[in-house]
Amino acid sequence: MGVLETVGGPADLRGMTDHQLRELATEIRDVLVETVSRTGGHLGPNLGMVEITLAMHRVFDSPRDRLVYDTGHQTYVHKLLTGRAPQFDSLRQQGGLSGYPSQAESEHDVVENSHASTSLSYADGLAKAYRLRGEDRHVVALIGDGGLTGGMAWEALNNIAAAKDLKLVIIVNDNGRSYSPTVGGLATHLTSLRTNPRYEKILDLIKRNLGRTPYVGPPMYEVLHGVKKGLKDMLAPQGMFEDLGLKYVGPVDGHDRQAMEDALAKAKAFGGPVIVHAVTQKGFGYAAAEQDEEDNFHQVRPKNKPRGWTEVFADELVEIGHRRPDVVAITAAMLHPTGLAPFAQEFPDRIFDVGIAEQHAVTSAAGLAMGGMHPVVGLYATFLNRAFDQLLLDVALHKCGVTFVLDRAGVTGDDGASHNGMWDMSLLQLVPGLRLAAPRDGSRLRELLNEAIEVEDAPTVLRYAKGEVFPDIEAVDRVGDCDVLVKTGTSVTAGADVLLVGIGSMAATAVDVATRLQDQGFGVTVVDPRWVKPVDPKLVELAGKHKFVVTIEDNGRAGGCGSAICQALRDAGVTTPVRDFGIPQQFLDHAKRDAVLTAIGLTGQGLARDVIEMIAKHQGDAITSEPDTASGRPGGA
Repeated sequence: MGVLETVGGPADLRGMTDHQLRELATEIRDVLVETVSRTGGHLGPNLGMVEITLAMHRVFDSPRDRLVYDTGHQTYVHKLLTGRAPQFDSLRQQGGLSGYPSQAESEHDVVENSHASTSLSYADGLAKAYRLRGEDRHVVALIGDGGLTGGMAWEALNNIAAAKDLKLVIIVNDNGRSYSPTVGGLATHLTSLRTNPRYEKILDLIKRNLGRTPYVGPPMYEVLHGVKKGLKDMLAPQGMFEDLGLKYVGPVDGHDRQAMEDALAKAKAFGGPVIVHAVTQKGFGYAAAEQDEEDNFHQVRPKNKPRGWTEVFADELVEIGHRRPDVVAITAAMLHPTGLAPFAQEFPDRIFDVGIAEQHAVTSAAGLAMGGMHPVVGLYATFLNRAFDQLLLDVALHKCGVTFVLDRAGVTGDDGASHNGMWDMSLLQLVPGLRLAAPRDGSRLRELLNEAIEVEDAPTVLRYAKGEVFPDIEAVDRVGDCDVLVKTGTSVTAGADVLLVGIGSMAATAVDVATRLQDQGFGVTVVDPRWVKPVDPKLVELAGKHKFVVTIEDNGRAGGCGSAICQALRDAGVTTPVRDFGIPQQFLDHAKRDAVLTAIGLTGQGLARDVIEMIAKHQGDAITSEPDTASGRPGGA
């Protein structure tokens, strides 16, 4: 029996010998590599978290003491140590363990977060609540140096520093990377410490002092702090924390479990907010990850990966960059995931990585546009939520020509609720003047990206799905700016029974639905609006020539494109009944994209059945000008 098999919870760790703990660390790394290589997920960050997590659970008493992770993809080791090892092979699989913390899985999971820079604010609130309730509980926040590039983290630090009696320990996991190497002034300071030739000597001295200092709380902490301060002053990164009034311990070797335990014990005894600076290596203990220059296996990449949406965008932006010297690109610490790395390689002076700081990225883009450039901001669709105010009032209000490219739009699946890009098209409907495009395939992605970059007096947005790019679907006609993909008869404007509006990645599904309806004898027209905001007046006219209109989108139904089309029809006095299908307004469980789409009813078979039921209902009832109500199927709820 391995050591890991004896761990049913954190309490089992406290009686282990050093030898058992070393064996356990080895077993954990073996399990991580074997499992994540098969299931996919975040391997590199967790390989670097083994000893830190062991130390956290041996020094603090979870779940009474609360451990908050930023971001949650660093919690695989935590899951293994909190009773979930037997289920770990189900990681990120439908019905299995989430790739992030989950309150439904364990009382040891506090926050179901997967967006960065939030842990310190959660921890601040938790620690204040326990103080007000008179509860003797500690809160531990684990944040990476990449997370500290986000402004929200520094807002939290500013407040935490003012609360001198909070039982709050902040562990800065300093591995020099978020997805890619961390950027910015903080990263420069921390790098200067890690790479200073005197670092190892100073680190050994600090560890020896930590090991010899009696465990007697604040008085001895101050003595120890004074001993270290003289050594650290010549390296100085702790100054930025101490100038805020926060106590600082470190640097500590994050792969030395005993050193981490000593540091955390001293921080715990202090009784106020303390920062423990742990230096780690992403992918530690697995040579292939350590040597991966791109991202240290931040996320395991499939072999023989088919060409995806991201690659199509990446190639086209480079082509545009050669033609348009005013085009620049901005990334929020996601150069490779958003496809901007080829542009950066080709035009290194025209790429700006701002760290995990989406708000700053968007307003900086507004400034670049005001200065005569055309910025392209690459984000995951879910992360646009964090910068909506800046898009609305800093970009759109000033009519800045900025193009936003939203990767992983719609249902993304494996990463769970927080990563589904199901909010963007609803939020963007609120922005005056903004133009929104949703390409159905690779050719349309290239086409619409070029059109978007030509717009200089308003923000434009291009959004596309995760994974393999869909096969091209060629248009058979054009009405206004809309591509006609399927038509019954020779003239689109003559109308038919059903007008199917397939938006973006759901255009292929709309074609599938059309085939099924035609097999049942219905006349069908399928259009892809290409630009879904504003609603094309020609689409409104076309809707008036059909008996029914059906919209299909991979965005939340509330306030989405279907709602906008309904409103446009009402405003024009078009009384054609409309049924809008999309993602229900609920947080979706993790599963493969196809499985999620099936569960919510967004498949050709399910949608065709619903449309036929709708037609049958209206043939038996008086047709009104009001949109049809939901049938009860998930995709129409």
